Amino acid sequence: MIVACVDVGSTFTKAAVVDAGSGELLATATHPTTIQTDVLQGLDAALTATGVAYDEVRVCSSAGGGLRLAVVGYESLVTAQAGHRVGLSAGAKVVHVAAGPLDTAGVAELRAARPDVILLVGGTDGGDDEVLTHNATRLARSRLSADRHRVPVVLAGNQVVREKLYTLLEEAGTPVSSTANVLPRIGVLEPGPARAAIREVFLRHVIGGKRLSKGPRFASLVRAATPDAVLRGVELLGDELGTDLLVVDVGGATCDVYSALTPDAERAHIRAEAAGTLWRSRTVEGDLGMRWSASGVVEAARSERLLGVDPDLDAAVAARTADPGMVAPPEDPFDARIAALAATVALRRHARSGPDLRDVRLVIGSGGVLRHNDPAVGRQVLATALSDTAGGWALPRDPAIVIDSAYVLAAAGLLADDQPKAALALLGSLR
Repeated sequence: MIVACVDVGSTFTKAAVVDAGSGELLATATHPTTIQTDVLQGLDAALTATGVAYDEVRVCSSAGGGLRLAVVGYESLVTAQAGHRVGLSAGAKVVHVAAGPLDTAGVAELRAARPDVILLVGGTDGGDDEVLTHNATRLARSRLSADRHRVPVVLAGNQVVREKLYTLLEEAGTPVSSTANVLPRIGVLEPGPARAAIREVFLRHVIGGKRLSKGPRFASLVRAATPDAVLRGVELLGDELGTDLLVVDVGGATCDVYSALTPDAERAHIRAEAAGTLWRSRTVEGDLGMRWSASGVVEAARSERLLGVDPDLDAAVAARTADPGMVAPPEDPFDARIAALAATVALRRHARSGPDLRDVRLVIGSGGVLRHNDPAVGRQVLATALSDTAGGWALPRDPAIVIDSAYVLAAAGLLADDQPKAALALLGSLR
């Protein structure tokens, strides 16, 4: 069976055609995402450009802003933090985190964040249920809407009151999914069920609601949010290699960092956290990007004391922000500089969020700026970020650096669940 795996991004749509029997990458193609008309136009153009016949199409998408998630939790240092981590691992852009009982102002802030989905968490199993019950009641009464549709809720808190609160939300007309507690016990973080539930809500409610395409075909093709698919590919590769690995994806609007660490009881004990240890994690930096968020890169770099006065760089950043579709000529030196700054700041933030990256043995670079340049340029961008001794985090010790030039991570993630051998073969170029 020949499978076409397509990532519909905010700027470009990338297609990879794979032989699901052998895992051979048969062809790739890219086309600008046709967000202003119908994303199927760009998707079909990318498929046609591969020049290869296929039996099935699988799609992941971050177009239209991707998946916007709000987390409503019990308190900021435990369940809200746990929910935040789970949301990022599900491929979401976490646009708001509320901790404690929602009041009128809190509901207004939640509404202003315009989430596509709300992850409602709170209390360990058998622990306090008062705040979770209060927040579910406020959400039921608030009738939050997005694109004229009620915002769906994923309920993943204290199991003792889960059924009661599910019924409360459902009877109020709120689309609701119920799943296992993200934090069943203090220090135990279980992201899998909530991540799956968020993915299902994304497919059922969000894709169609973003009006990216007319008719049902696009929604029927989408399997996951793009970051969710990429993390699935990262997880599969990490399990196969049995070693810690890191992915830095420098995009036009965001810079995402993924880490897949080998679970280790001793390490977990040393860095024990009330919100639990997430061994497979992702952080997304919405202010760091090569085009839409280029100005955020220089602002963050100056805040981190990585950059001083540089009028030429400022002018280059202004040009990119004004023209997100800009394709820099090969001799232009600024894309690599912006990418190195974005990767450095993103890695600092990822490491500060908790993961211990000292044992990372493989670092993978992704994103158009790395894929479309000479691989040596991409490796130098990452080497710069990985030599950041002033960043306040423990650096990996002499990791190998590779570039996902064929953009196989997302494709592997789309194949991982039912075609794991093909997905692993596809990932062979990254080892």
